[in-house]
Amino acid sequence: MRKLKNSELNRISIEEFKSSEKTPIVVILDNIRSLNNIGSVFRTSDAFLIEKIYLCGITAKPPHKDIHKTALGATDSVDWEYSKNTINIIRKLKDDGYIILSIEQTEKAIMLQEFILESNQKYAVVFGNEVKGVQQEVVDESNYAIEIPQYGTKHSFNISVSAGIVLWELFKKVKSF
Repeated sequence: MRKLKNSELNRISIEEFKSSEKTPIVVILDNIRSLNNIGSVFRTSDAFLIEKIYLCGITAKPPHKDIHKTALGATDSVDWEYSKNTINIIRKLKDDGYIILSIEQTEKAIMLQEFILESNQKYAVVFGNEVKGVQQEVVDESNYAIEIPQYGTKHSFNISVSAGIVLWELFKKVKSF
């Protein structure tokens, strides 16, 4: 088996990405402190044709060399917007018909593999701070808390890993409709 060359990967241009039909998912980064994590989420969002990323609170915004280092140009393809207040974005998206999913361990969390998406529905997925997680007031405003099952001793993932797992699982479910 031969590895593919970059020229064989059928990459689309930024213009083609912008005009592509997007996955009906937006990402909300709630007070993410690591610039590398932010860049990684941009790159993952590009891979799964995510509609938009909302950068909230202390979450840094492009352009920044450390975001660019891991985003590898995805800050140019994926739409994004900054808001100081996460709750304002949550409420706006709810008014626009989005179902809000906080990726968090809560007493009533639904395991990711058990969460059932509705066809023709738009979703907003909230990823929280590396230490404190999603703010409680954001969890309170969410329609669901979704948990990634974990069986080891740590019971936590890096936010960029969480985003990869969750966005892939939701992408698969959306594409199955």
